[in-house]
Amino acid sequence: MLTLTENASAIVNEITSQPGVAETAGLRITSEPGPEPAFAISAAQEGAPGDQVVEQAGATVYVEESAAVLLEDKILDAAVDPTGKVEFALALQG
Repeated sequence: MLTLTENASAIVNEITSQPGVAETAGLRITSEPGPEPAFAISAAQEGAPGDQVVEQAGATVYVEESAAVLLEDKILDAAVDPTGKVEFALALQG
């Protein structure tokens, strides 16, 4: 199952704990069609049917069923660049 680094958990918590955001809010990862695996990350009020739910350190990430298979052995990391933009990266577990 996809895991989150401490940085990723903190950033997801910050994104989803804004005023007016539902308690079920999280980030949602979906796979995009193409010859190479590609993913999209967006804020979501809740998961979709069939999504895998990853909860870690108070952060919630919904992973689309087809993306979950590809991300099963991955770690999601995140950082904020000098301009304030959030960047996500994937690495192999272990």
